[in-house]
Amino acid sequence: MPPAATWYAAPVKIKQRPEDFSVKESYRFVPVETGRFRVYLMDKQKLSTFDAVERIRERFGLRPGAISFCGLKDKQGRTEQLIAVDGADVDLQDRDLRLKYLGRYDRPLSAENLTSNRFSVTVRALTERDLDLLPASAAEVNRLGVVNYFDSQRFGSLKHGQGFIAKDLIRGDFEAALRNYMARPSPLDRTQDAKVKEFWRANWGHWEKKAPPGNQKYYRILRVLRESPRDFVNAFLQIDASYRALLLFTYQSYLWNEGVRRLLQLMFPREHLFPMPYQAGSLLFHKDASADTLRELRAMTFPLLAPDSAPTDPRIKSAVEWVLGKEKLKLSDLRIEEAPQRLFFKHEERPVLIYPHKLVLGRPGRDEFNRGLYKLNVAFTLPPGAYATLVIKRLFHFAWLGDDQLDPATHQAPRTGPPPPPERPGRPGRPASNKRAEPGFLERQRLKKAARQKAREMQAKQAKSKGKRS
Repeated sequence: MPPAATWYAAPVKIKQRPEDFSVKESYRFVPVETGRFRVYLMDKQKLSTFDAVERIRERFGLRPGAISFCGLKDKQGRTEQLIAVDGADVDLQDRDLRLKYLGRYDRPLSAENLTSNRFSVTVRALTERDLDLLPASAAEVNRLGVVNYFDSQRFGSLKHGQGFIAKDLIRGDFEAALRNYMARPSPLDRTQDAKVKEFWRANWGHWEKKAPPGNQKYYRILRVLRESPRDFVNAFLQIDASYRALLLFTYQSYLWNEGVRRLLQLMFPREHLFPMPYQAGSLLFHKDASADTLRELRAMTFPLLAPDSAPTDPRIKSAVEWVLGKEKLKLSDLRIEEAPQRLFFKHEERPVLIYPHKLVLGRPGRDEFNRGLYKLNVAFTLPPGAYATLVIKRLFHFAWLGDDQLDPATHQAPRTGPPPPPERPGRPGRPASNKRAEPGFLERQRLKKAARQKAREMQAKQAKSKGKRS
């Protein structure tokens, strides 16, 4: 048995259902009546932006690259974003993917059309102790901000066993890059695409063979390989340009995370930092900072590395050298000689800190999916490219654990403090009151509400007696 001060429960959860994670774009879009691009508001659930765009493209026979968008949105959730279709009218009203026509535009959409994203996130499996700690944590986030890392969603290729395909390209091994793209099925993937990938893994080099249904996305690649079986460079370049760019950006994002992690180690004493696990390793966050250090961080950017990156700040330069040394790279290695015009790393400065705007914590309620625990809605606005999941992790850092930190026997998370109250007989799913010397968050809320009600009743009674005397 664990000691009295420790008990085990599921870690804090988000995205238990699509409605638990909602994001809506704020955008700049003024219709141009004669524009050739049709702009739609795309509402999707449980689909990545690339999956949604691919479905629309295949349904209406559009060429690759005919659909543009402002940014990528989460697969696990319900999201709204703009897309623009070049020269074609489309209409789609599937259960998980709907389009609403907004007007015409004179150019493709890009990140310049996006101003911010508004998130609404339901956080589940919370204990009373979590709710007690949350106000102080929210105050920390408002004062210190959140480090602007790229979160696990950016690194799906690691989760699905493909690794960093950009590393294959840097080495000039286009065959390995293509294998990882089209012949390495993920054990987590239950779609038809996994069957196609398994087929090409078993039949690599036998391009004339007929693949199972779902092979359409590889047709252009296979056409090249059937004509020139070893022309892996040209075959790889048949991948949609936006997805090729994402493969490079994924590795850039990892280098950025590692570089900023090192930068924080150079700027803060160890006791002011705490780690947080994610798909590609661990991240560091600051839990305190002097006014001068915070002022510096607010103004600081860190580069997304490319051959022409030239940091001047000594600390940033040191962090860049550290991460490149760790990866056994030089800046000049980030140039893909076989196709420099179509595969390239682009230098960009990214803010080190973000501050969630209009951060609102909702009222806690009973969690219908996690018996004996609570749920709470958190809403906030972030600039384009920032990750809402990182804000949630920072807010609930005291209860957010990775799989490697769970108890291996129970797959549960160690939590300190008193456990959640037991179930009341005959009232499944409803937390009972937990009698403690110190009332918890919900009990304090109830006491405050009762006190306000009593004060109103007293005021009404006094007003009534005063009226009788007059």
